Amino acid sequence: MIYIYDGSFDGFLCCVFDSYANKEVLTAICRDEDFIPTLFASRVVNTDKSHANRVFKKVVKVSPYAGNLLQKGFLTCMPDKEIHLYRLVVKLLRDGSGFLRNFSDETLFPVITAVRRLNGEAHLLKGFVRFSELGGVLGSEIEPKNRVLPVLRSHFCARYMNDTFFIYDRTHKEALFYAAGKSVICPLEDFQMAPPDETEAAYRILWKRFYDTIAIKERYNPKCRMRNMPKRYWNTMTEFQGDSYFKAQSSPAAVPGPAAPDGIPAPGTHPECGPSAPGSGS
Repeated sequence: MIYIYDGSFDGFLCCVFDSYANKEVLTAICRDEDFIPTLFASRVVNTDKSHANRVFKKVVKVSPYAGNLLQKGFLTCMPDKEIHLYRLVVKLLRDGSGFLRNFSDETLFPVITAVRRLNGEAHLLKGFVRFSELGGVLGSEIEPKNRVLPVLRSHFCARYMNDTFFIYDRTHKEALFYAAGKSVICPLEDFQMAPPDETEAAYRILWKRFYDTIAIKERYNPKCRMRNMPKRYWNTMTEFQGDSYFKAQSSPAAVPGPAAPDGIPAPGTHPECGPSAPGSGS
């Protein structure tokens, strides 16, 4: 049987509930927008909060660690994640939590590998997120592979507890908003960052100049930089942007970027390699 659900975590848990209630063995679980009609039997599962809570409480009762693994696993970009997580729950309820200590277990391995990648990406983004000041609000954009905003939420809300900020996830079309001690993650299909004013443009120039000038020419090591700062993060980082990124809203011309140290290309030119960047910046 193939189940079709709404793409939410509660909807996924309802798929688990229905499979037990109807004594059906699932071969696939698809979001409604991703489903391609096949010759196999399929059914739409409606989301019921009470059913979802019953399943999750049962999982946590057997193993709190499995509950955490289930929540984070659902945030990953693992292919066919729903069926992998479904098999994890089935094995947990059938055999108990003993297999969770065996990382090579064929049911656990793909899930725990995906969760490790999620945690690794979230850890890097704690240092790679770049905020801009936009009329009293701090704003930033990221392009992660996984849905990292729920993982990053507590870190940034604690770090900027006295500020108002948002982080927009371009990949998954959602944003984390925080203000006055409250935060929420909402879907946001279309978003365009406002251009900087004179003050913000000046701060961007200062940050880029700092990045350029801390490089030590004699220790130039492009492979080291690529290990510590994967290139897929560069597109949303201030120090790698071109001149148009430094153009103030009220200025008729782009503000020229500061020069890099001799012998090392400026990040704004998108070099193939260069010096390592600092861990974080605002």
